[in-house]
Amino acid sequence: MNADTGITVSSIMQRDVLSVEDNWPLHRLARFLTDNQISGAPVTSANGELIGVVSLTDIVRYDSMPERQAEVRDTHEYYLHTLEMQVTQEEATSFHAEQETSATVRDLMTPMIFEVDENASIEEVADTMVKGHIHRLFVTHNRKISGVVTALDMVEYLRNSFGAGLAREA
Repeated sequence: MNADTGITVSSIMQRDVLSVEDNWPLHRLARFLTDNQISGAPVTSANGELIGVVSLTDIVRYDSMPERQAEVRDTHEYYLHTLEMQVTQEEATSFHAEQETSATVRDLMTPMIFEVDENASIEEVADTMVKGHIHRLFVTHNRKISGVVTALDMVEYLRNSFGAGLAREA
């Protein structure tokens, strides 16, 4: 089978790209991702410049930091965070144990941006995703985001392209 399909990323990318701002607090980021049922988003500065990417994994990594560094952090802070994980928000408020973080998206985002031109081949997209161990690539045209392609988009493309052929061969 010839690997070069001639199909470009622009034919499978999602054109509506939801982004977050670098100054958003973490609770707003978490709500945005869950409300939109997405696992990550590009991060833009106040002037709309693409400056990074943030994902649910980044939130989990950031949120789990107090347990990993308990020995170097204040013991009270460690137990306070552990309590917050074991009780509901309402219960924590009644204990006056809720602690707001001043962290923002900028504090946990990945500043490295993986992008491809909208004329990139599907093979180039797959190579970039595999080599970078990433789940999403931003598609650009003249250095501006024109779309996003995810690992799920790639799987759907494979199913649509090769699934019918495999069913006929069976």
